[in-house]
Amino acid sequence: MRSDQVEVTVLLPCLNEAETLEVCIRKARQALDELGVQGEVLVSDNGSTDGSQEIAVRAGARVSHAPIRGYGGALINGIEQARGQYVIMADADDSYDLSTLEPFIQALRSGHDVVMGNRFRGGIAPGAMPFLHRYLGNPVLSWLGRRLFNLKVGDFHCGIRGFNRDRIRQLQLCMPGMEFASELVVRAALNGYDIVEVPTTLSPDGRSRPPHLRTWRDGWRHLRFLLVFAPRKTLIWPGAALFLLGLVGTATLVLGPLVVAGIGFDVSTLVYTCLAMLVGAQLLLFGAFALIYGRYEGITNLQQADRWGRYIRFETCTAGGVALILLGLVGTIVAVATWGATGFGAQDVSATMRVVLPSSTAIGLGATLIFAGLFSSLLSLRRVSAAVADQETPSPSTLAASAN
Repeated sequence: MRSDQVEVTVLLPCLNEAETLEVCIRKARQALDELGVQGEVLVSDNGSTDGSQEIAVRAGARVSHAPIRGYGGALINGIEQARGQYVIMADADDSYDLSTLEPFIQALRSGHDVVMGNRFRGGIAPGAMPFLHRYLGNPVLSWLGRRLFNLKVGDFHCGIRGFNRDRIRQLQLCMPGMEFASELVVRAALNGYDIVEVPTTLSPDGRSRPPHLRTWRDGWRHLRFLLVFAPRKTLIWPGAALFLLGLVGTATLVLGPLVVAGIGFDVSTLVYTCLAMLVGAQLLLFGAFALIYGRYEGITNLQQADRWGRYIRFETCTAGGVALILLGLVGTIVAVATWGATGFGAQDVSATMRVVLPSSTAIGLGATLIFAGLFSSLLSLRRVSAAVADQETPSPSTLAASAN
Protein backbone atom coordinates (compact mmCIF):
# COMPACT_ATOMS: atom_id res chain seq x y z
CA MET A 1 0.00 0.00 0.00
CA ARG A 2 1.43 3.37 -1.00
CA SER A 3 1.46 6.09 1.65
CA ASP A 4 -0.60 8.42 -0.57
CA GLN A 5 -3.47 5.90 -0.48
CA VAL A 6 -3.90 6.29 3.28
CA GLU A 7 -6.19 9.15 4.24
CA VAL A 8 -6.41 8.68 8.02
CA THR A 9 -3.97 7.28 10.57
CA VAL A 10 -5.42 6.51 13.98
CA LEU A 11 -2.43 6.92 16.29
CA LEU A 12 -2.31 5.17 19.68
CA PRO A 13 0.63 5.83 22.02
CA CYS A 14 1.29 2.68 23.99
CA LEU A 15 3.13 1.62 27.14
CA ASN A 16 1.91 -1.68 28.59
CA GLU A 17 -1.68 -1.37 27.37
CA ALA A 18 -2.36 -5.12 26.90
CA GLU A 19 -5.72 -4.93 28.69
CA THR A 20 -7.33 -2.37 26.40
CA LEU A 21 -5.20 -2.05 23.27
CA GLU A 22 -7.01 -4.68 21.19
CA VAL A 23 -10.49 -3.24 21.76
CA CYS A 24 -9.21 0.25 20.83
CA ILE A 25 -7.70 -1.02 17.60
CA ARG A 26 -10.82 -2.96 16.64
CA LYS A 27 -13.08 0.03 17.30
CA ALA A 28 -10.88 2.30 15.21
CA ARG A 29 -10.64 -0.16 12.31
CA GLN A 30 -14.39 -0.74 12.39
CA ALA A 31 -15.06 3.01 12.34
CA LEU A 32 -12.77 3.51 9.34
CA ASP A 33 -14.38 0.59 7.48
CA GLU A 34 -17.92 1.79 8.16
CA LEU A 35 -17.06 5.27 6.91
CA GLY A 36 -15.37 3.88 3.83
CA VAL A 37 -12.13 5.65 4.76
CA GLN A 38 -8.80 4.30 3.57
CA GLY A 39 -6.89 4.28 6.82
CA GLU A 40 -4.59 2.54 9.23
CA VAL A 41 -4.14 2.11 12.97
CA LEU A 42 -0.60 2.88 14.12
CA VAL A 43 0.60 1.89 17.60
CA SER A 44 3.64 3.90 18.69
CA ASP A 45 5.10 1.67 21.37
CA ASN A 46 7.18 3.14 24.17
CA GLY A 47 8.89 -0.06 25.27
CA SER A 48 6.00 -2.24 26.46
CA THR A 49 6.90 -5.41 28.34
CA ASP A 50 3.42 -6.96 28.55
CA GLY A 51 3.11 -8.17 24.96
CA SER A 52 1.28 -5.09 23.68
CA GLN A 53 3.24 -5.18 20.42
CA GLU A 54 2.06 -8.71 19.55
CA ILE A 55 -1.52 -7.87 20.50
CA ALA A 56 -1.44 -4.84 18.21
CA VAL A 57 -0.17 -6.81 15.23
CA ARG A 58 -2.77 -9.56 15.73
CA ALA A 59 -5.52 -6.93 15.88
CA GLY A 60 -4.45 -5.50 12.53
CA ALA A 61 -2.41 -2.48 13.59
CA ARG A 62 1.02 -1.36 12.46
CA VAL A 63 3.57 -1.05 15.27
CA SER A 64 6.41 1.45 15.43
CA HIS A 65 9.03 1.58 18.17
CA ALA A 66 9.31 5.01 19.84
CA PRO A 67 12.94 5.54 20.93
CA ILE A 68 12.12 8.50 23.21
CA ARG A 69 10.31 7.58 26.39
CA GLY A 70 7.19 9.46 27.42
CA TYR A 71 3.74 10.30 26.10
CA GLY A 72 5.07 13.04 23.85
CA GLY A 73 7.96 10.88 22.69
CA ALA A 74 5.53 8.19 21.54
CA LEU A 75 3.31 10.68 19.71
CA ILE A 76 6.20 12.50 18.03
CA ASN A 77 7.44 9.17 16.70
CA GLY A 78 3.93 8.21 15.60
CA ILE A 79 3.40 11.47 13.73
CA GLU A 80 6.66 10.94 11.86
CA GLN A 81 5.73 7.34 11.00
CA ALA A 82 2.09 8.03 10.07
CA ARG A 83 1.15 7.35 6.46
CA GLY A 84 -2.19 9.14 6.51
CA GLN A 85 -2.88 12.65 5.33
CA TYR A 86 -4.76 13.13 8.59
CA VAL A 87 -3.87 11.78 12.02
CA ILE A 88 -6.32 11.15 14.85
CA MET A 89 -4.54 10.50 18.14
CA ALA A 90 -6.18 8.99 21.20
CA ASP A 91 -5.22 7.20 24.40
CA ALA A 92 -5.10 3.41 24.27
CA ASP A 93 -7.02 2.92 27.53
CA ASP A 94 -10.50 2.68 25.92
CA SER A 95 -11.64 5.90 27.58
CA TYR A 96 -12.33 7.60 24.23
CA ASP A 97 -14.91 6.20 21.83
CA LEU A 98 -12.87 5.33 18.74
CA SER A 99 -15.96 3.97 17.03
CA THR A 100 -17.17 7.55 16.36
CA LEU A 101 -14.43 9.18 14.30
CA GLU A 102 -16.70 10.78 11.71
CA PRO A 103 -16.86 14.30 13.30
CA PHE A 104 -13.06 14.49 13.35
CA ILE A 105 -12.67 13.27 9.77
CA GLN A 106 -15.36 15.63 8.44
CA ALA A 107 -13.75 18.62 10.14
CA LEU A 108 -10.32 17.70 8.80
CA ARG A 109 -11.69 17.24 5.29
CA SER A 110 -13.23 20.72 5.60
CA GLY A 111 -9.72 22.14 5.86
CA HIS A 112 -9.24 22.65 9.60
CA ASP A 113 -5.65 22.08 10.73
CA VAL A 114 -6.43 20.80 14.24
CA VAL A 115 -9.69 19.27 15.48
CA MET A 116 -9.92 19.05 19.26
CA GLY A 117 -12.33 16.82 21.13
CA ASN A 118 -14.41 18.43 23.87
CA ARG A 119 -15.41 16.05 26.66
CA PHE A 120 -17.47 18.64 28.51
CA ARG A 121 -19.72 19.09 25.46
CA GLY A 122 -19.90 15.41 24.54
CA GLY A 123 -20.38 13.90 27.98
CA ILE A 124 -18.24 12.56 30.81
CA ALA A 125 -19.43 9.26 32.29
CA PRO A 126 -19.51 8.89 36.10
CA GLY A 127 -16.06 7.96 37.38
CA ALA A 128 -14.37 8.74 34.07
CA MET A 129 -12.55 11.88 35.26
CA PRO A 130 -11.22 12.48 38.79
CA PHE A 131 -12.89 15.30 40.72
CA LEU A 132 -9.72 17.44 40.76
CA HIS A 133 -9.24 17.10 37.01
CA ARG A 134 -12.87 17.88 36.18
CA TYR A 135 -13.48 20.85 38.45
CA LEU A 136 -9.99 22.33 38.95
CA GLY A 137 -7.20 21.12 36.66
CA ASN A 138 -8.90 21.08 33.27
CA PRO A 139 -11.07 24.21 33.75
CA VAL A 140 -8.18 26.28 35.12
CA LEU A 141 -5.62 25.20 32.52
CA SER A 142 -8.16 25.56 29.71
CA TRP A 143 -9.08 29.07 30.94
CA LEU A 144 -5.40 30.01 31.15
CA GLY A 145 -4.77 28.68 27.66
CA ARG A 146 -7.65 30.74 26.27
CA ARG A 147 -6.45 33.91 27.99
CA LEU A 148 -2.77 33.54 27.10
CA PHE A 149 -3.17 32.43 23.49
CA ASN A 150 -6.64 33.73 22.51
CA LEU A 151 -7.81 30.19 21.85
CA LYS A 152 -11.47 29.33 21.54
CA VAL A 153 -10.98 25.87 23.02
CA GLY A 154 -13.09 24.66 25.92
CA ASP A 155 -11.22 21.42 26.67
CA PHE A 156 -7.53 22.26 26.34
CA HIS A 157 -6.25 18.81 27.35
CA CYS A 158 -8.61 16.40 25.65
CA GLY A 159 -6.63 13.29 24.69
CA ILE A 160 -8.39 12.69 21.38
CA ARG A 161 -7.70 15.14 18.59
CA GLY A 162 -7.13 15.10 14.85
CA PHE A 163 -4.81 17.14 12.70
CA ASN A 164 -3.30 17.54 9.28
CA ARG A 165 -0.13 15.46 9.44
CA ASP A 166 2.09 17.70 7.31
CA ARG A 167 1.00 20.90 9.07
CA ILE A 168 1.85 19.45 12.46
CA ARG A 169 5.17 18.09 11.23
CA GLN A 170 6.10 21.65 10.23
CA LEU A 171 5.87 22.68 13.89
CA GLN A 172 8.73 20.33 14.85
CA LEU A 173 7.14 19.47 18.20
CA CYS A 174 9.62 18.32 20.82
CA MET A 175 8.08 17.92 24.31
CA PRO A 176 8.58 14.27 25.40
CA GLY A 177 6.18 14.20 28.36
CA MET A 178 2.51 14.85 29.00
CA GLU A 179 3.00 18.53 28.22
CA PHE A 180 3.10 17.52 24.55
CA ALA A 181 -0.70 17.92 24.58
CA SER A 182 -0.27 21.60 25.44
CA GLU A 183 2.62 22.06 23.03
CA LEU A 184 0.61 20.83 20.07
CA VAL A 185 -2.31 23.21 20.52
CA VAL A 186 -0.17 26.17 21.67
CA ARG A 187 2.32 25.92 18.84
CA ALA A 188 -0.53 25.49 16.37
CA ALA A 189 -2.23 28.62 17.75
CA LEU A 190 0.98 30.68 17.70
CA ASN A 191 1.48 29.77 14.05
CA GLY A 192 -2.03 30.77 13.07
CA TYR A 193 -3.45 27.30 12.47
CA ASP A 194 -7.20 26.77 12.13
CA ILE A 195 -8.38 25.00 15.32
CA VAL A 196 -11.92 23.79 15.99
CA GLU A 197 -13.65 21.54 18.53
CA VAL A 198 -16.10 18.67 18.17
CA PRO A 199 -17.99 16.96 21.01
CA THR A 200 -16.56 13.67 22.26
CA THR A 201 -17.29 11.37 25.18
CA LEU A 202 -15.14 10.09 28.01
CA SER A 203 -15.65 6.72 29.68
CA PRO A 204 -13.88 5.21 32.68
CA ASP A 205 -10.38 3.92 32.02
CA GLY A 206 -10.60 0.25 31.02
CA ARG A 207 -7.34 -0.76 32.70
CA SER A 208 -6.97 -2.32 36.13
CA ARG A 209 -3.71 -0.48 36.86
CA PRO A 210 -3.29 3.23 37.69
CA PRO A 211 -2.99 5.62 34.69
CA HIS A 212 0.37 6.99 33.55
CA LEU A 213 -0.88 10.52 34.25
CA ARG A 214 0.25 12.01 37.59
CA THR A 215 -2.08 14.78 38.71
CA TRP A 216 0.28 17.26 40.34
CA ARG A 217 3.48 16.49 38.42
CA ASP A 218 1.89 16.59 34.98
CA GLY A 219 -0.44 19.44 35.91
CA TRP A 220 2.60 21.52 36.87
CA ARG A 221 4.31 20.62 33.58
CA HIS A 222 1.29 21.83 31.62
CA LEU A 223 1.09 25.05 33.66
CA ARG A 224 4.82 25.73 33.30
CA PHE A 225 4.63 25.19 29.56
CA LEU A 226 1.71 27.60 29.16
CA LEU A 227 3.49 30.33 31.13
CA VAL A 228 6.79 29.92 29.30
CA PHE A 229 5.16 30.10 25.87
CA ALA A 230 3.41 33.40 26.57
CA PRO A 231 6.28 35.77 27.49
CA ARG A 232 4.38 38.95 26.64
CA LYS A 233 1.54 38.22 29.06
CA THR A 234 3.61 36.55 31.77
CA LEU A 235 6.78 38.69 31.65
CA ILE A 236 6.66 41.77 29.42
CA TRP A 237 3.29 43.23 30.43
CA PRO A 238 3.68 42.61 34.20
CA GLY A 239 7.26 43.89 33.98
CA ALA A 240 6.19 47.06 32.19
CA ALA A 241 3.42 47.70 34.74
CA LEU A 242 5.80 47.14 37.67
CA PHE A 243 8.50 49.35 36.17
CA LEU A 244 6.10 52.22 35.47
CA LEU A 245 4.62 51.95 38.96
CA GLY A 246 8.11 52.10 40.45
CA LEU A 247 9.14 54.97 38.21
CA VAL A 248 6.12 57.09 39.14
CA GLY A 249 6.55 56.29 42.83
CA THR A 250 10.27 57.08 42.76
CA ALA A 251 9.80 60.35 40.88
CA THR A 252 7.13 61.43 43.37
CA LEU A 253 8.96 60.48 46.56
CA VAL A 254 12.26 62.05 45.45
CA LEU A 255 10.54 65.42 45.82
CA GLY A 256 9.46 64.74 49.39
CA PRO A 257 7.08 62.76 51.60
CA LEU A 258 3.63 61.96 50.26
CA VAL A 259 0.37 61.57 52.20
CA VAL A 260 -2.53 59.69 50.58
CA ALA A 261 -5.79 59.17 52.46
CA GLY A 262 -4.05 59.84 55.73
CA ILE A 263 -1.25 57.33 55.01
CA GLY A 264 2.29 58.72 54.83
CA PHE A 265 4.85 57.49 52.30
CA ASP A 266 8.49 58.44 52.75
CA VAL A 267 12.03 57.11 52.26
CA SER A 268 11.17 53.54 53.33
CA THR A 269 8.60 53.43 50.51
CA LEU A 270 11.20 54.88 48.13
CA VAL A 271 13.34 51.79 48.71
CA TYR A 272 10.56 49.59 47.36
CA THR A 273 9.69 51.82 44.41
CA CYS A 274 13.33 51.63 43.33
CA LEU A 275 13.21 47.86 43.78
CA ALA A 276 10.05 47.74 41.64
CA MET A 277 11.91 49.51 38.85
CA LEU A 278 14.77 47.01 38.97
CA VAL A 279 12.52 43.96 39.06
CA GLY A 280 10.19 45.35 36.40
CA ALA A 281 13.08 46.08 34.06
CA GLN A 282 14.43 42.56 34.50
CA LEU A 283 11.02 41.03 33.76
CA LEU A 284 10.82 43.13 30.60
CA LEU A 285 14.28 42.00 29.50
CA PHE A 286 13.61 38.34 30.27
CA GLY A 287 10.43 38.56 28.22
CA ALA A 288 12.37 40.06 25.33
CA PHE A 289 14.96 37.27 25.61
CA ALA A 290 12.17 34.69 25.49
CA LEU A 291 10.73 36.26 22.33
CA ILE A 292 14.14 36.40 20.64
CA TYR A 293 14.87 32.78 21.53
CA GLY A 294 11.42 31.75 20.38
CA ARG A 295 11.96 33.56 17.11
CA TYR A 296 14.82 31.22 16.21
CA GLU A 297 12.89 28.17 17.43
CA GLY A 298 9.84 29.14 15.38
CA ILE A 299 7.56 29.33 18.44
CA THR A 300 6.83 33.05 18.76
CA ASN A 301 5.48 35.80 16.54
CA LEU A 302 8.30 36.82 14.19
CA GLN A 303 7.24 40.47 13.95
CA GLN A 304 7.12 40.91 17.74
CA ALA A 305 10.44 39.13 18.23
CA ASP A 306 12.17 41.20 15.55
CA ARG A 307 10.81 44.42 17.06
CA TRP A 308 12.14 43.54 20.52
CA GLY A 309 15.39 42.39 18.94
CA ARG A 310 15.84 45.92 17.58
CA TYR A 311 14.98 47.46 20.92
CA ILE A 312 17.63 45.56 22.87
CA ARG A 313 20.47 45.46 20.38
CA PHE A 314 23.88 45.63 22.03
CA GLU A 315 24.56 49.11 20.60
CA THR A 316 21.21 50.51 21.77
CA CYS A 317 21.46 48.93 25.21
CA THR A 318 25.05 50.10 25.66
CA ALA A 319 24.12 53.69 24.83
CA GLY A 320 21.14 53.62 27.18
CA GLY A 321 23.10 51.82 29.89
CA VAL A 322 25.99 54.26 29.78
CA ALA A 323 23.57 57.20 29.96
CA LEU A 324 21.88 55.72 33.06
CA ILE A 325 25.22 54.99 34.73
CA LEU A 326 26.41 58.55 34.08
CA LEU A 327 23.13 59.89 35.48
CA GLY A 328 23.58 57.75 38.56
CA LEU A 329 27.18 58.87 38.97
CA VAL A 330 26.11 62.51 38.78
CA GLY A 331 23.62 61.89 41.58
CA THR A 332 26.29 60.08 43.58
CA ILE A 333 28.71 62.99 43.15
CA VAL A 334 26.01 65.42 44.29
CA ALA A 335 25.34 63.28 47.38
CA VAL A 336 29.06 63.04 48.23
CA ALA A 337 29.57 66.78 47.65
CA THR A 338 26.64 67.59 49.92
CA TRP A 339 28.06 65.31 52.58
CA GLY A 340 31.52 66.90 52.17
CA ALA A 341 30.04 70.34 52.68
CA THR A 342 29.17 69.26 56.23
CA GLY A 343 32.69 67.99 56.90
CA PHE A 344 31.67 64.35 56.24
CA GLY A 345 29.94 64.29 59.55
CA ALA A 346 26.39 63.31 60.49
CA GLN A 347 23.95 63.26 57.56
CA ASP A 348 20.31 64.04 57.09
CA VAL A 349 19.36 60.48 56.21
CA SER A 350 16.01 61.38 54.65
CA ALA A 351 17.48 64.01 52.33
CA THR A 352 20.52 61.92 51.44
CA MET A 353 18.54 58.80 50.60
CA ARG A 354 16.31 60.76 48.22
CA VAL A 355 19.43 61.27 46.09
CA VAL A 356 21.37 58.05 46.79
CA LEU A 357 18.55 55.57 46.18
CA PRO A 358 17.56 56.82 42.70
CA SER A 359 21.23 57.25 41.77
CA SER A 360 22.20 53.71 42.76
CA THR A 361 19.07 52.40 41.01
CA ALA A 362 20.07 54.21 37.80
CA ILE A 363 23.56 52.67 37.98
CA GLY A 364 22.07 49.23 38.56
CA LEU A 365 19.64 49.64 35.67
CA GLY A 366 22.41 50.88 33.40
CA ALA A 367 24.66 47.91 34.13
CA THR A 368 21.72 45.52 33.68
CA LEU A 369 20.85 47.09 30.34
CA ILE A 370 24.41 46.82 29.00
CA PHE A 371 24.69 43.14 29.87
CA ALA A 372 21.18 42.53 28.53
CA GLY A 373 22.30 43.92 25.17
CA LEU A 374 25.31 41.62 25.24
CA PHE A 375 23.12 38.62 26.02
CA SER A 376 20.59 39.46 23.31
CA SER A 377 23.47 39.63 20.84
CA LEU A 378 24.61 36.18 21.93
CA LEU A 379 21.07 34.88 21.37
CA SER A 380 21.02 36.28 17.85
CA LEU A 381 24.46 34.95 16.86
CA ARG A 382 24.05 31.90 14.67
CA ARG A 383 26.33 29.67 12.71
CA VAL A 384 26.55 30.27 8.96
CA SER A 385 25.21 26.79 8.25
CA ALA A 386 22.15 27.48 10.40
CA ALA A 387 21.49 30.80 8.69
CA VAL A 388 21.75 29.19 5.26
CA ALA A 389 19.39 26.42 6.34
CA ASP A 390 16.88 29.02 7.53
CA GLN A 391 16.97 30.73 4.15
CA GLU A 392 16.39 27.45 2.33
CA THR A 393 13.71 26.13 4.71
CA PRO A 394 10.88 28.46 5.80
CA SER A 395 10.20 28.60 9.52
CA PRO A 396 6.94 27.15 10.87
CA SER A 397 5.58 30.66 11.39
CA THR A 398 6.34 31.62 7.78
CA LEU A 399 4.79 28.43 6.51
CA ALA A 400 1.71 29.09 8.61
CA ALA A 401 1.38 32.64 7.33
CA SER A 402 1.73 31.57 3.70
CA ALA A 403 -0.79 28.77 4.11
CA ASN A 404 -3.51 30.89 5.72
